[in-house]
Amino acid sequence: MSNDIPDGHVKIPTTVKFTKLFINGQFVDSLSGSEFETIDPRTGEVIARISEGRKEDIDAAVEAAREAFDTGPWPRMAGAKRAKIMLKWADLIDQNASELAALDAIDAGKLYNRCKAQEIPAAANMLRYYAGAADKIHGEVLKASGEFHAYTLMEPVGVVGHIIPWNFPSNMFLTKVSPALAAGCTMVLKPAEQTPLSALFYAHLAKQAGIPDGVLNVVPGFGPTAGAAISSHMNVDKCCMCVQVSFTGSTEVGREIMHAAASSNLKQVSLELGGKSPLLIFDDADVDKAASLALLGIVYNKGEICVASSRVFVQEGIYDEFEKKLVEKAKAWVVGDPFDPKSQQGPQVDKKQFEKILSYIEHGKKEGATLLYGGKRLGDNGYYIEPTIFSDVKGDMLIAQDEIFGPVMSLMKFKTIEEAIMRANNTKYGLAGIVTKNLDIANTVSRSIRAGIVWINCYFIFGSDIPYGGYKQSGFGREYGMQALHQYLQQKSVVTPIYNSPWL
Repeated sequence: MSNDIPDGHVKIPTTVKFTKLFINGQFVDSLSGSEFETIDPRTGEVIARISEGRKEDIDAAVEAAREAFDTGPWPRMAGAKRAKIMLKWADLIDQNASELAALDAIDAGKLYNRCKAQEIPAAANMLRYYAGAADKIHGEVLKASGEFHAYTLMEPVGVVGHIIPWNFPSNMFLTKVSPALAAGCTMVLKPAEQTPLSALFYAHLAKQAGIPDGVLNVVPGFGPTAGAAISSHMNVDKCCMCVQVSFTGSTEVGREIMHAAASSNLKQVSLELGGKSPLLIFDDADVDKAASLALLGIVYNKGEICVASSRVFVQEGIYDEFEKKLVEKAKAWVVGDPFDPKSQQGPQVDKKQFEKILSYIEHGKKEGATLLYGGKRLGDNGYYIEPTIFSDVKGDMLIAQDEIFGPVMSLMKFKTIEEAIMRANNTKYGLAGIVTKNLDIANTVSRSIRAGIVWINCYFIFGSDIPYGGYKQSGFGREYGMQALHQYLQQKSVVTPIYNSPWL
């Protein structure tokens, strides 16, 4: 484990600038005065105390968002003007990338250098992508069957409630907010209670960029209180939620959101839930490349990602060679402080997730899987776990069925393409990857796997223009691309009679 922290060129935050709720353009205390602690997963120590939003605070935020939508300038503003403000916000994010990266590192255990070089710039570019779409929202003229003129309008859905997870605080914030802003919506966003810091900083920058008061409200709090208040609120028109794994499970939380939406005002819902993604590696694959992809697929972001390749199926002809390569690469993987540039993996997000992962590792041992590598805590402080690889895994074992959300891989062997497809689809989730040089295999398998995204000879390739989402219990609705923008729009048809027209 790497413990060397660079001196001089990385400024680790010692104080936090924004700890209050952001409602109607102002940072305010919660109405109850309640606060909660946000914890540094590197040490287990308290970073700051954050105002805790509860139902009454969500009510205030929704009221501000409703007023901003019903009477404010944002939905009535020309798309080009909305785009100009969004582009200014993106520039401010770039200018503050170092501080935002540091906040995600101390709050979520994410790698500082990766955040600064990749994740924060990608978040800013997400804003730019949807800013480019803001003035291109239009309906169409229809050819009516009678003496009528008909056309459609694309209108913002209204007030949106966003509930985002802790594994990608910056990415998920801008993934949800950007298309909603471009569409002309107003919103209330609840960041995960584990990682509220960067969300509040983004709210501050949005204010500086000129986003009108009430359009974006950020209310940190807990799921059963603040989250439930959003999903059941009668004045929220749409609820968009990405759920990280919890003790009740991401799918169960998704069901609760849908139930709350249905029992309140039948608000629209989109859900990004869990995964137990299969990675299928065929005999013709480059073994070294395949081993690298498989390891990256489970240890990237400490395995705290719903598309982690937690079930790796390797065809029997290359299995032994692959297993050897995989273990070699895992042994060389560097786990350490996220501010250390040599680190490739930081700590798990909090103590609960850390203990949950370790408990699954114990389950794997008890159920008879072979621990090839890892499985232990690293160091005495913080929530660091070794990359962990199990072989001899049976499909009905907990480690092969449940979403662990940590660096724990189940390695399995298969004989035929048909067997690989069947076993890959034997899950309630729907996300996947393939490694092969054979185009016929790639085409057959990619069309046979029930998954919303399939990567071929690559992994974790995301982009603003590539729709992302799952099948089955991995959720519904799509992030990225124009599909995401359309989630925040609704179509209106307008029909008027025409008289004495020379043609229809």
